[in-house]
Amino acid sequence: MTQKPNPLNSIKISGPIPAHLARSVIEETLRNAILDGRLPCGTAMRQQELASLFGVSRMPVREALRQLEAQSLLHVVTHKGAVVAPLIEDNSAETYELRLLLESEALRLSIPLLTEADLADAENFICALEQEKDYTEIGRLNRLFHMTLYSKAPNQRLLKLVEHGLNEEERFLRFNLEAMGLGETSQEDHRELLNLVAQRKTDESILTLRNHLMRGMEVITAYLNSPNTTVKNTP
Repeated sequence: MTQKPNPLNSIKISGPIPAHLARSVIEETLRNAILDGRLPCGTAMRQQELASLFGVSRMPVREALRQLEAQSLLHVVTHKGAVVAPLIEDNSAETYELRLLLESEALRLSIPLLTEADLADAENFICALEQEKDYTEIGRLNRLFHMTLYSKAPNQRLLKLVEHGLNEEERFLRFNLEAMGLGETSQEDHRELLNLVAQRKTDESILTLRNHLMRGMEVITAYLNSPNTTVKNTP
């Protein structure tokens, strides 16, 4: 019987990892591998296997896995331990309802504190999105655009929750965006949102954001409910 390839073999470690950096290096390495699909949904994250891979003890591995679980990138499954979390599927509507609340509040708090440099960064992300053809990069740029607008919100816990939701969406869009045809509509929404934010029109900005997220939820829900849809989770 042919043995299935181990997804962890896609992770290459160059040289020893300093002890004081072990947790952060492991966390960032695994996070990137989950986001780009090298570690697909359902992949088991066994502590001893990871400790051997990174050449460290199990302690920094355990801490890194906890951080990734807090970011909704891992789930703990009975009798299996930590596994890579699924993409947006059955709970897509609930996910977007939560994002509506969290991102609206983050935008409300951030708008008065945004600088011209922040607005210029957001504009640059839109321009990059309009030119980008790589769907992996589109997901990343979309997340960065939104986080730029929310970045000045003083509530750091709120920002972490918002980024977790955007991470989840990014993973889904990386592998399914082309089939959904969201690109052009998303940029029209982004430009309208940025224009209102630049004018410090907080209420109008929040309404535009909510409409943008609602449209995204509707498209994703329709895509997931289509009888011909097979949700992808790898490149």
